[in-house]
Amino acid sequence: MMLNNPYAQYTNNRIATASPGELTLMLYEGAIKFCNIGIIGIEEQNIQKSHDNIMKAEAIVRELRLTLNHKYPVAKDFENVYNYLIRRLHDANMRKDKEILEEVNKHLRSMRDTWKEVMRMCKSGEANDPQAQLRA
Repeated sequence: MMLNNPYAQYTNNRIATASPGELTLMLYEGAIKFCNIGIIGIEEQNIQKSHDNIMKAEAIVRELRLTLNHKYPVAKDFENVYNYLIRRLHDANMRKDKEILEEVNKHLRSMRDTWKEVMRMCKSGEANDPQAQLRA
């Protein structure tokens, strides 16, 4: 039962109390995690494991794309990157190609690290609120 699982309670509380910027960071980290598990599935020749986790990563990237705030021009650039990553995840899943997943992971890590820096700058007051510009 989920209510008796301390880890599930912690995770639910962490999500419920997270800022939009922290939620975006969690999405990037989740997509990276599922790509890594997908790579392991391919290495183990476990087709179902790789498929399930690539699909989870793809769903997260789709969610990131859907939450873009298009009243800011930078959103179009992010949308193009997310569309590319979705296509590459689809290719990786069809071919069970870990090199494609590693490429996607490289992009996701770069975006995550950039997002962390944006959050740091916002927290320290070094920048205006770009998080609000990207999120709907």
